[in-house]
Amino acid sequence: MTDVSPTESLKPLRTWSHLAGQRKRPSEYEIVTINTLFRANEREALELASDVPMNRWYKRHRAESRLQHDDWNAFRDPDAVTYRAYCTERDRDEVYVDGLLEQYAAQRHDAGLPADWVDRLAALYTPCRYLFHTTQMTSAYAVVMAPASPVVNCAVFQMGDAFRWLSRVAYRTAELGKTYPQSGFGKQERARWEGAAEWQGFREMMERLLATYDWGESLIALNCVALPAVDVALQQLKQDAVARNDGLTRFLIEAQLGNSARRTRWMQAFLGFISQRPENGAFVREVLGRWGPYGDRAVQAYGDAFGAGRGAEAVVAQEEARPRMP
Repeated sequence: MTDVSPTESLKPLRTWSHLAGQRKRPSEYEIVTINTLFRANEREALELASDVPMNRWYKRHRAESRLQHDDWNAFRDPDAVTYRAYCTERDRDEVYVDGLLEQYAAQRHDAGLPADWVDRLAALYTPCRYLFHTTQMTSAYAVVMAPASPVVNCAVFQMGDAFRWLSRVAYRTAELGKTYPQSGFGKQERARWEGAAEWQGFREMMERLLATYDWGESLIALNCVALPAVDVALQQLKQDAVARNDGLTRFLIEAQLGNSARRTRWMQAFLGFISQRPENGAFVREVLGRWGPYGDRAVQAYGDAFGAGRGAEAVVAQEEARPRMP
């Protein structure tokens, strides 16, 4: 019998151990995304005592959530977006948006807008920065609470998109305020968000969502109800921008909706992934049943500001736009 030392018997791995068992070579996405979360322990997410407040929080709102899966790290983003790819793609997007802003500023675009359309932008566009801030915060909650890095990655990029568009709306608010200093740009958005009828459906929905702590319910309600409602509201605003010859608002919204399409793809893949457990389907249906009316009221109130019948059209459109369990 030949003695073999433990060192001699070990064969060097070609990749991370958790990826070594698959037959094909791991992709860049898998290498930098899968199983990278340090707080994956369900009961003690943080390396501290079980009874510290944040570990109790993770236990209650993540480990004990009704949304469960045997292997959360098995989820894959259908677009396989990595941090490097996200930064590269968003850099191209930002160059495009910067070009739009510079081109329309050079043409003194804002000065030629009709007076009633300026009022419409003040009422229905520039207050969006409050809406986008709530979507950013709720996406950030998913970043903190999701049980595995593939889901965290998708939420991180979604959060980044919300912040980008929040920033762009703030920029446009300042531009419009310089051209129309008497129209309340930069001064009246908070009052409109808190009191104007067209925003109260969205405000109620998002404030309730910010106080929803179960990570599964928060994620499903945000991506399957709230954000599709936001997309439909933006579509309505874009339609009127086209009619009023406001090319800048139109193209900015189209760029934003391009990001929304990526969110829809990963969320639809996520619903397919969790459908492997039948009990998750019942949970998702319950969440949609509970949150659907909030989405309906949000787009109804916002759409009614555009004229008779627009609110009802928006309700139908956002229900059709929601990702659904397969």
